[in-house]
Amino acid sequence: MSISLIDKKLLALNITLPEASEPAAKYANVIIVNGFVFVSGKGPAGNPKGKLGIDFTTEQGYQFARQAGIEVLAVLKSELGSLDKVKRAVKIQGFVNASGEFEEHHKVLNGFSDLLYDVFDDKGVHARSVFGAVSVRNNLPIIVDSIFEIEK
Repeated sequence: MSISLIDKKLLALNITLPEASEPAAKYANVIIVNGFVFVSGKGPAGNPKGKLGIDFTTEQGYQFARQAGIEVLAVLKSELGSLDKVKRAVKIQGFVNASGEFEEHHKVLNGFSDLLYDVFDDKGVHARSVFGAVSVRNNLPIIVDSIFEIEK
């Protein structure tokens, strides 16, 4: 069996995808509609707990966002069979669990955005929004949901 182009890219980036996480309740990890994949919110591996600006630095948040991106890639690969089916990243939304004084939400979410560019090149460039949150599920530092266009 030959290795896909994106799998080669992941190897070159020294990224090993984990098993896709399962939904924690009665919802789907992924919904596919008219060639678009909507991925439910994902957080970083290991379930770190805390707020940016109190418990974690911007640099740590960047790594957490990157880890959340790896979780999203794992879910996409599980659902699609191959990440080569991704035509492009369309939209990501980040919810940063942060103190009221924290102002670098955008720098945290760059961890996710940079990962998508590293893996998909120009197809990884996307629209995005980032929000500071008073709290998120399980006190995770960040949760990201995403939309991708795929080959039909």
